[in-house]
Amino acid sequence: MEHYWEKAQQLIPGGVNSPVRSFKGVGGSPFFARQGEGPYLEDEEGRRYIDYVMSYGPLILGHAHPAVVNAASAQAVKGLSYGVPTVLEVEMAELLTQAVPGLEMVRMVNSGTEATMSAIRVSRGVTGRSRIVKFAGSYHGHGDSLLVKAGSGAAAMGIPDSQGVPMALAELTLTVPYNDIEGLKAVFSRFGHEIAAVISEPVAGNMGTVLPSEEFLATIRHLTRQAGALWIVDEVMTGFRVDWGGASRLFGLEPDLVCLAKVIGGGMPVGAYGGKRDYMEQVAPLGPVYQAGTLSGNPVAMAVGLAQLRTIGGPQFYPPLVERTRTLATGLVEAGKRHGIAVSANTIGAMFTLFFRESAPHNFDEVNASDRARYTRFFHGMLEEGIFFPPSPFETAFPSAAHNDETTQATLEAAERVFARI
Repeated sequence: MEHYWEKAQQLIPGGVNSPVRSFKGVGGSPFFARQGEGPYLEDEEGRRYIDYVMSYGPLILGHAHPAVVNAASAQAVKGLSYGVPTVLEVEMAELLTQAVPGLEMVRMVNSGTEATMSAIRVSRGVTGRSRIVKFAGSYHGHGDSLLVKAGSGAAAMGIPDSQGVPMALAELTLTVPYNDIEGLKAVFSRFGHEIAAVISEPVAGNMGTVLPSEEFLATIRHLTRQAGALWIVDEVMTGFRVDWGGASRLFGLEPDLVCLAKVIGGGMPVGAYGGKRDYMEQVAPLGPVYQAGTLSGNPVAMAVGLAQLRTIGGPQFYPPLVERTRTLATGLVEAGKRHGIAVSANTIGAMFTLFFRESAPHNFDEVNASDRARYTRFFHGMLEEGIFFPPSPFETAFPSAAHNDETTQATLEAAERVFARI
């Protein structure tokens, strides 16, 4: 595979089409996947891994689930794209609006980034305001308004987190530490009349899994309503991953706009945004907020997503998966502590992250205070054992319904050996 890795670096920036894939594998370069089946991923050299990345969340049924593969095949022979509406889009919209609280109308797009960018445009169009509030450590895609990091204060003006993002645009994004209620109140006290929306992950997943306090979510809802701003709940990761209908249903949230992706596409490039009818009727062709996409609502993607969601079937799917996730996370923490290693975990639904620190973090600063170097050693050690965890300590692990007692036991046994070495 060295030949392909060398060629990839000549032809693709960094050799990868997304930065998180640029980790070093067993042979020193990222492995090239050949196929997946159930909880397993196989590389081009025939190595087999128990996979907890699961394409970063979409594959809640596991790799190549028969219902999903059959749906893709059946639609593909009918055509890959039409450029006109299909019944599949209507069926997807009906399923999503019935399952997700606050979703009265929905527009399909092609990625989570498109969904969040579009929701922000709607919020600005509806309110006539420009400022956005986000939380430090939360990733909402690579849109210019969202690639912004926090400064040192509790409520910081936006600073670009990437070259190519104009300072003037970044300054419209205000950043507050996650779970920081007083910081959020300070922002609204100063800028409330200028804020179009707060965008938040209901459970942070891009600084690792970090759980919200109940008061934190309630404060977002109270302050946005008080100021006439919208609350955009980014369920790209949590939607149908933590529960049927997502965290909005699990926590009883009342969002104005919701963003979805990952699980609703079953592994295909899919996103969606939607919310209250009054707001979504501002989107073209009904209203003045323009958003379009040639491949939005792609029939193969809709068929695959519907097949996955219908296989999940409802809330009854989740308890066994939630229990397996907790068992795995708890077992990993206990194994680490047996070897004298400071380790903790946050878990919710079918998401968890292992943190090399005594207590589970509540915000990005606490995540940063964990032993990231030791996590990297853990990742490489587990990879050598045939277990594929997220390469970055800022990512979330995603067990699937295809994982079972055998994979859990194999993972915990491998972890014992790795903890003994690191």
